[in-house]
Amino acid sequence: MKIDVLVAEIGSTTTVVNAFLGIHTNDPKFIGQGQAPTTVFEGGDVRNGLNGAIKDLAEKLGVDSIEYDDMFATSSAAGGLKMTVHGLVYDMTAKAAKEAALGAGAVIHKVTAGKIRRTDIKEIKEIKPNIILIAGGVDYGERDTAIYNAELIAGLNLGVPVIYAGNIENQEEIKLIFEDTNYKLYIVDNVYPKIDYLNIEPTREVIQNVFEEHITNAPGMEHIKDLVNENITPTPGAVMESAKLLKKHIGDLIVIDVGGATTDLHSVTEGSEGINRILVNPEPVAKRSVEGDLGVYVNMKNIVNLIGKDKLQEELKDINIDEIMDNYLPIPKTPQQKEFVERLTREAVLRATKRHAGTIRNVYGASGKSKIAEGKDLTEVKYVVGTGGALTRLPKRVEIMKYICEYNKNKDLLFPKEKAKILVDNDYIMASLGVLSKKYEEASLKLMLKSLNLEEESECTLG
Repeated sequence: MKIDVLVAEIGSTTTVVNAFLGIHTNDPKFIGQGQAPTTVFEGGDVRNGLNGAIKDLAEKLGVDSIEYDDMFATSSAAGGLKMTVHGLVYDMTAKAAKEAALGAGAVIHKVTAGKIRRTDIKEIKEIKPNIILIAGGVDYGERDTAIYNAELIAGLNLGVPVIYAGNIENQEEIKLIFEDTNYKLYIVDNVYPKIDYLNIEPTREVIQNVFEEHITNAPGMEHIKDLVNENITPTPGAVMESAKLLKKHIGDLIVIDVGGATTDLHSVTEGSEGINRILVNPEPVAKRSVEGDLGVYVNMKNIVNLIGKDKLQEELKDINIDEIMDNYLPIPKTPQQKEFVERLTREAVLRATKRHAGTIRNVYGASGKSKIAEGKDLTEVKYVVGTGGALTRLPKRVEIMKYICEYNKNKDLLFPKEKAKILVDNDYIMASLGVLSKKYEEASLKLMLKSLNLEEESECTLG
């Protein structure tokens, strides 16, 4: 069978392929999904998992084989895109660099502010990052810290790509530092060129390009380009691309992905004019946060402890919590298992949103009490979108997402309001469409709107 496009999502445990027809027409279609275990990376070959997923797709479609014109891929395999980020002041350049890296789909293992210490150097060696990002200093401002950090990192001889996104005055100096090393250097516009101004999109784009260029360096990924003839993007970065594309066409939104190990939240919104006037520090329009302790499988026990086991048992009166936890499955089967996972998912969604969203608080000065805002303003969000296994497959997925809008009544959290609409990525293809949009933007948008069933909006209330 001839397919226009295949998109492979290569994870650490599972490889999924999504098939699309009619990409060049006004009515593109998602026709099926295949999956297979991802090959063990140490000494393995990722092509086995990819070929297994394609074979599974063929069986589901009832055909002998699959041919395709284009194949794209997203990957979170081999630990994802590991990065370390090094800036000057944590709330300024370090934070801006971190936002750029997260938005590109990176897994950030370390952030430093100021001059790197010996303990930092030791950790960087142990982390073995795929990419190192150096920032620091507004344009024509402080120079020494970024130069000092660059010299120490150059001396490590790690041989990984280095991105410099700091003070423009340092660019030539940074080039000289890395000139005779085994690093490949990328010079990018400053992520924080002046006070209270973020410029993270150029860095985000370069991080994704560097990831694709150097993907073959990741263990077990050296053969990936043998089958993939188009873009390869970090999976979380692909979800962000989908969120940004949707924002252009339907308005401000957040996308929540509750997984087995983490909960990711992507927001694309400028926020309200009123909050922006009292905002203490700038926030990016497109922001991603990753909560590594909020997963409903790997981190199940952690969420149970956050809720409180006794409280959870009181809420779920008809379920034996100990028995469920002793026989826990990655995909719940029975009604009791599903109810248990739904409660964990609701907790993960609420806590991830609280950590992502900003707050309003009172401050007291010479002129009396005034209000300030800190963090990301989600009050203008029009849509709350659920993707990932939990929020696309659980029976009460819509009610779970409605809860975050209801939760903020009479509180000073900058949460989405009750007027927001709930959408579900029913086909579970947002990551695939994010990477597909790099070449087929119009088709990707149409496929996304179909998966979201926009004509079946549900208002964000618990009524």
